Amino acid sequence: MKVGIISFAHGHANGYANALKQIDGVELYGIADEEEERGRQAADRFGSIYFADYQDLLKEPIDAVVVTSENQKHLEHVKAAAEHGKHILCEKPLSSNVQDAEEMIRVCKEKGVILQTAFPVRFNTPIQHAKKVIDSGELGNIVAIKGTNRGTNPGGWFVQKEKSGGGAVIDHTVHVVDIIRWFTKAEIVEVYAEIDDKLSDYEIDDTGLLTMEFDNGMFATLDCSWSRNKSFPTWGDVTLEIVGTNGTLSVDAFAQKMDVYHEDGVNWSFWGDNMDQGLVEDFVQTVRVKGRPSISGEDGLKALEAAMAAYQSSERKEAVAIKDL
Repeated sequence: MKVGIISFAHGHANGYANALKQIDGVELYGIADEEEERGRQAADRFGSIYFADYQDLLKEPIDAVVVTSENQKHLEHVKAAAEHGKHILCEKPLSSNVQDAEEMIRVCKEKGVILQTAFPVRFNTPIQHAKKVIDSGELGNIVAIKGTNRGTNPGGWFVQKEKSGGGAVIDHTVHVVDIIRWFTKAEIVEVYAEIDDKLSDYEIDDTGLLTMEFDNGMFATLDCSWSRNKSFPTWGDVTLEIVGTNGTLSVDAFAQKMDVYHEDGVNWSFWGDNMDQGLVEDFVQTVRVKGRPSISGEDGLKALEAAMAAYQSSERKEAVAIKDL
C-alpha cells in the first residue's frame, strides 16, 4: 500500500509518518507541502518523495493520504483527495467550521472513499480499559463526567484564527468529546461555555470551561485550556472522572510515565502507548479491507459541533443547543 501525506503544518504529521514507516507492506510514497523547506526536510527525514503541489501527489499511484494541514485547509485537501479516489485520514478538528466538515463528509460518501478522523486517544490503553469497565456495566448508569485536556499554547498558525478556526477550545475540546461519545454512545444536546484569552499575548482563546448536557440525561464538564506554561514538565493531559450510580472511575491517559527529579526541575519521562501508531495501523487496515472507519467523519463532525456551540455560548452568555448551530 502506498500512502502520501499532505502538509507537515501540524506537528502530528511526524508521528503519523513514523507510524507508516513501521507498518509492513506500507510505503510512505510522497510528502506534499507548499512550504518547500519544511516539505523537503520531511521527505529527506522519512525517505520519501517531495511534491511542491499536493495535486501532483494525488495523481500518483497512491491508495490513501493523511491530511495534516492547517484546519482551514482540510476541506480543500480532503475534497481533492476524494476526487482522485484516495482514502483519507484527516487530522482533528475535522475542519475549522461545521459547514466545511459536512461538505467533506458529503464528498467522501459521493466518491466512495473512506474518511477517518484522527482521534488517537482511542488507542490509549488506560482509555481502552476505562471503556471496558463502562461497557461491563460495573459503574451502573453514567450520570456525570469531568474531563480535562490542558496543554501548552503551540503558537504558529494555531493562534491565527483565519487558519485554525479558534484557539484552545477548538484544538482540545474535540479529543475529550470524542472519548465521551465513544464511552457512553450519548449525544450532546446543549453546551454552555466560558471562554477567554487570559494566559498569552495572542488575541485568541487560551482558556475554556464547558458544561455539556447529553440526550441520556448525563452531563459533562471540560477544561480545555492551554494552561501549561513552558516550564511545566508535560505538554498537556487527558483525564476523565466518570461518575456512575454504582461507582466512580478516574482515568489519566498519560500516566504511563516516570517523573525524573533533577537540578533543573521535574522531567516527564514517557514509556507508554504510541497512540499515533495505533491510529495509523487502524486506518491502514480499514483501507486494506475497504471497511467502515472506526472513527468516522461523522465522529469528527460531532466533536467539532461541541466546540462551535461552545464559542457561540461564550459570545451569547447563554447555553446553545446543538440543533441550532
